[in-house]
This record gives sequence, structure tokens and C-alpha cells, in this order.
Amino acid sequence: MTAEELQEGYVFLLDKPLDWTSFQAVNKMKYKLKREFNLPKKFKIGHAGTLDPRATGLLIVCCGKFTKKIPEIQDAPKEYWTEIKIGVQTESYDTEKPEILHQDIAHVTEQQVKETLEKFVGEIEQKPPVYSAIKIDGQRAYNLARAGEEVEMKSRKTTIFYIKDINIEFPLVSFTVGCSKGTYIRSLAHDIGQELGVGAYLTQLRRTKIGDYTIENATPDFLENEYKFESL
Repeated sequence: MTAEELQEGYVFLLDKPLDWTSFQAVNKMKYKLKREFNLPKKFKIGHAGTLDPRATGLLIVCCGKFTKKIPEIQDAPKEYWTEIKIGVQTESYDTEKPEILHQDIAHVTEQQVKETLEKFVGEIEQKPPVYSAIKIDGQRAYNLARAGEEVEMKSRKTTIFYIKDINIEFPLVSFTVGCSKGTYIRSLAHDIGQELGVGAYLTQLRRTKIGDYTIENATPDFLENEYKFESL
């Protein structure tokens, strides 16, 4: 790989670690590439679809002329391996905030869980979490929420293409979900809990696919020395 090739365009498939923001991952990549290839200060690089800090998995980073491809990649369907915990909730719908509102789940059956999951396949209405990067009056929702302000999120339509590979070991339920752009799996976890009547939150999330790109081709150690890349 040369500096000229990077500026002509590459897409990097990264395996984002836990507790890294997508922005931090891109900045680390940018710094490393600029240092190793003596790239110009205005070298273009960006990611095609944010992953929450508490999520891991496929993060696509485009550089050079391929940054123009970012909107196209962002629009592609996504796939996630998902684990939720039922019978309890958190304010953030994931592990960022402590557990609250514990409820007994002794009456909940595996069949009920499977039937509930099936209800969410198709086009659904979904409210993004208040702890999200969506802007409200110019400010990120999570900043408002962390400041203790009341945040009202508007519902939006999204599509769940499939839910499969369901595994139930109460109170944990894991599954693979395919969805359209803009789907919040944290909100899906919360809504599943509400439908079951006992609450739920997201305990683990790993993005496994974006369009035709898969986690199997991603680099797990991009913060170290190696990169895997594909030409678009």
C-alpha cells in the first residue's frame, strides 16, 4: 500500500473494541496512517455508520476519494448479534447506566419470548434512546440527558428484516437481528421488555454485517500494526 493508493481510496474493515467511540477509532486510524505513510494534513477519512461505545464489531472506515462512498455504505442493511437481559431496565437501555426497576420473570416462558420477538419483525415505530447522538435544538441528546434535562425523542419508522438464532437462558436472551439504517438495537431491547411486561435492556451488541461487508473480514487489532482492506 502506498500514500497515493490511500488517497485514491480504500475502505478499511475494523473490529471496534468495547468502550471506544467510532470517532476515537477513526482518529486513531488517521493518526497512524498519516504517520506511517507521510500523508498530507488534509487527508480525508471517515466512518460509514456509528457504533455506540458499548458495542463492538464491524466499523467501516473510508479514506481518500472513497469517503464519497460513505452515504451509500451507511444506507446498507445492518446485522447485529444481540444479547438482552429481561426483568430489569436501565435509563440508557444498555450497560452505561445502572440497573433499575427489577421485576419477577418467573412467569415468562421461552415461547412467550419467541412470540414477542416475532412481533417486531417488519416495519415498526421506534423511539431512539435519550442517551443517543441525535441532535435536539443543536445539542446531542445524550448531553442533555446527562445534564439532567428532560428529553423528548420523536418516533421514527424502521424495519427489522429478521430475528434468528434465538438462544434463551433466563434472564438473558440472545439473537441475531437484521435491520435497516437508523435502527437502534438499544430501543429494540427496551421495547421487547415493554412488550413482555417485565422490562429489558441491552447487555451486549456486536455488529456483524453492513451490506456485503462482514465481521469475518475485519481487523481485530487495528490499534496495533496490521490492517485489512478492500478496494471498492
